[in-house]
Amino acid sequence: MNPVTLLPFIVLIGAMFLMTRSAKKKQAAAANMRNEMQPGTGVRTIGGMYATVKELHDDSVLLEIAPGVHAVYAKNSIGAVLDDAEYNRIVHGDEEEELDVDGAVVPDDASSLTELDDATDEDTSDVAKIDLGKKAEADDTEADDTEPADTPTDKKSDGKSDGEADAK
Repeated sequence: MNPVTLLPFIVLIGAMFLMTRSAKKKQAAAANMRNEMQPGTGVRTIGGMYATVKELHDDSVLLEIAPGVHAVYAKNSIGAVLDDAEYNRIVHGDEEEELDVDGAVVPDDASSLTELDDATDEDTSDVAKIDLGKKAEADDTEADDTEPADTPTDKKSDGKSDGEADAK
């Protein structure tokens, strides 16, 4: 066989090897993380629930979800082992130390985008404003020309109300 025809197969096998190798590394790291758990450690399950480890067994973990509320989970259901500072910040709402910000502070809302600065502050009263409401005089003239909506029409209704379609 020609070595050029084998080249795509060799590249494919090499790529598969590299992908399975990285997946095995991730699985080993996750297993190592789960084995490092100790009672009193804060964890997050793969479902997103935060709890404290109470007991460790071979394949299961007893978690305290709330004070006095315990549940047994499989070790594989632990998504992350959290350090104490992060667990307390998330669960108990403890504030982190204040960060010194040297740059400009970005506002939480878009109000700064709509405000006019001092250089472009002009009197906008001369701009014509559009009234989107109905005018009373237009309603009176249109009401005389059209039929009221409550009066029956000469159309055949076939027992259907407005908006219904034939289903076949």
